[in-house]
Amino acid sequence: MPQPIATAPKDGTKITVHWTDRDGVENTSIAQYRAPEHLKAFADWNEGDVGWWAYIESDIQQRIDPHSWSSRDEVEEDEG
Repeated sequence: MPQPIATAPKDGTKITVHWTDRDGVENTSIAQYRAPEHLKAFADWNEGDVGWWAYIESDIQQRIDPHSWSSRDEVEEDEG
C-alpha cells in the first residue's frame, strides 16, 4: 500500500515512487532522494539537484515530484 512521500527514506535508498507527469499520466518508477550531504561529494552541483530522481529512459534521469512511495519488496510481492 503506497505511503505519503513525506515518510519515504531520504538516505539514498532506491525505492518505488508514484508520481504524475506534466501530461497528467500516473507513473511508477524506482527513484532515490539526493540530499545536499550526498551531493557535496560532487564538485558540480547546485540546490536544484536536491530532490527525487528517477530514470525516465534507460539513460536519462529526471527530477520528479512523487506523491507517494512503496517499498521495493512490497511492489515485488504485488507483482508475484
